[in-house]
Amino acid sequence: MNAPRPMPPGVESASRRPGLVLACVCACTVLVVGLVAAINLAVPKLAASGLHPSSSELLWIVDAYVVVFACLVIPGGAAGDRFGRKGVLISGLIAFAAGAAVSAASTSVPVMLLGRALTGIGAALVLPNSVGVLVHATAPERRGRALAIWSAATGMGGLVGNIFGAALLTVGSWRVLFGAIVPIALLCALWAALAVRRSGRSPRSLDPAGTVLLVAATVALLVGIIEGPAHGWSSALVIGAFAASAALGAVWVAIELRVRHPLLDPRLFRIPLLSTASVGMLVMFFGSFGLFYLNASLLQYGRGYSVLQAGFAIVPMVIPMMLGARFVPGLVKRFGIPVTLSAAFLAIGLGLFGLSLAARQPYPAYAAWLVLIGLGFALALPCLTAEIAAALPAEQAGVAGGLQSAARELGSALGVAVVGTALTAGFVRHLPASLHQRDPIPRTVAEALAAAPAQQAAIVDAFAAGAGIALRIASAVTLAAGVLVVAAAVFAERRGRAHRAAANTEQLRPS
Repeated sequence: MNAPRPMPPGVESASRRPGLVLACVCACTVLVVGLVAAINLAVPKLAASGLHPSSSELLWIVDAYVVVFACLVIPGGAAGDRFGRKGVLISGLIAFAAGAAVSAASTSVPVMLLGRALTGIGAALVLPNSVGVLVHATAPERRGRALAIWSAATGMGGLVGNIFGAALLTVGSWRVLFGAIVPIALLCALWAALAVRRSGRSPRSLDPAGTVLLVAATVALLVGIIEGPAHGWSSALVIGAFAASAALGAVWVAIELRVRHPLLDPRLFRIPLLSTASVGMLVMFFGSFGLFYLNASLLQYGRGYSVLQAGFAIVPMVIPMMLGARFVPGLVKRFGIPVTLSAAFLAIGLGLFGLSLAARQPYPAYAAWLVLIGLGFALALPCLTAEIAAALPAEQAGVAGGLQSAARELGSALGVAVVGTALTAGFVRHLPASLHQRDPIPRTVAEALAAAPAQQAAIVDAFAAGAGIALRIASAVTLAAGVLVVAAAVFAERRGRAHRAAANTEQLRPS
């Protein structure tokens, strides 16, 4: 009898326990994505807490995690390629637990922001290396299905975060929410230690200069967006922040083009489908996490829902993701990427617009728009994830995972910043005239209710009006950007067909 042929390490681990590895990385993904959604449910409690955050500080409490997550997720993927994906994944889960512990114990906004940033560092190590671990632990013929399941887990993270966060906030304060994350993250670290095998390492070096510049450029951009309403869009702070972001971004590109091992080579975006899929991921999460930021508060203030009701109210959005993700590869094969993405962005954009008009409508009408947004997610997520993963070789799986994670989290950060800023501006504009006489003018519902408790109905109406404006802005941005993404996808598809035709012609020529 012939001895069995040795198999590569990644394929060997896939043949023994691919389901256990897939379940592990999905659990880790749901944890780090779910925290983005769960914190939104706590916004009303945080606004009325002893931390006494202003409207801009509330946005930073939400966005500090997402900003650090977005900026460091590419270096996190590169670190996994360089030092080992399993070890970096476990380290990220431990850092995530430590950040949650600091947040739970915080007694001031700066300490809270420190904890949120540390948690973001952990998430940036976890998410891209979840993809890297999955790619190397799954046989090539099963990789597409595994990535589709993982991408569905990223979408379900929002739902799990809403429901789990709502349950915890019902029985305790926002401190209970962060405190419960600590043991869960440590259990996930133990699971990864037992289930995941070590994979090969890349000799690629890290790029600290590129990392610092990317973080600085992104933070400067968000400073301009978030601080605009409070300081004025023509203020020196806001104009300086936007100018600094543009300058730092230009320097980042120049340095990345020169270094031997860039954090993210800008030339990669010459690959049409890679750039298209990255922009598509950013735009999709811009709209969805802008919605998550205001939806929980809108339901609690506008409809009088409890925090638990608000958490479960988002459930209709995930139904299409749970039922439809497995059919998407077949739809893409039959209709093509441009048609699939067109339907996805149209569904998300129209769903956001519908929600902007449904604040006072019966809940079934509200839920129907959520289902439409979920359908858009179900169509777009597997398609975009697979395109980004396929655009780079397997040895750069961490970079591919980091790129799609960065696009998603940067879109989330921008969505929270833009939608939160529009919400605040609309809320202030629609406040009763008597509150406009106060100095400073209240910028959160908690501040307004403390100043004029007898005008609660008018204050809630002002919040609903601001939320409607913010959702319509998110809808317009999603639809407009979707048109550009689909146009780029059409161009990329035609270019790919032309290249294949030219290659076939070249092969037929006699030598």
